[in-house]
Amino acid sequence: MRLALDEAAHAASAGDVPVGALLLDPAGAVLAAGHNEREATGDPTAHAEVLALRRAAAKLGEWRLTGCTLVVTLEPCVMCAGALVQSRVRRVVYGARDEKAGAAGSLWDLVRDRRLNHRPEVIAGVLEAECSDRLTAFFRTR
Repeated sequence: MRLALDEAAHAASAGDVPVGALLLDPAGAVLAAGHNEREATGDPTAHAEVLALRRAAAKLGEWRLTGCTLVVTLEPCVMCAGALVQSRVRRVVYGARDEKAGAAGSLWDLVRDRRLNHRPEVIAGVLEAECSDRLTAFFRTR
């Protein structure tokens, strides 16, 4: 999670919401990283999670990220949760809960919806205070 927080700092320095993500292979090695780049790219889908998934898939040459773990500083939104389900990641680990847009247990629980064919494990609250504080500090300056 500390590496994901480092990624989040890159987003903040570019004026974007400080969210960082890493995709780990089944052995725990970092496959790819991402941070929010919506402001930098003008792309509404440039969330940290989506970018990390895209980069890992490109590196592996495979869209199925079976056995991988996504570590992200903020609970995934509906778009990112859908991408996680579609990519077949094994586990999602996040820091801060997102009561306004979270789709991994807070507002919705898309990733564990029994109607879907794949449901990753969710581990919430890892370094939650630090992740939350980073977001709060960013939005206070807005």
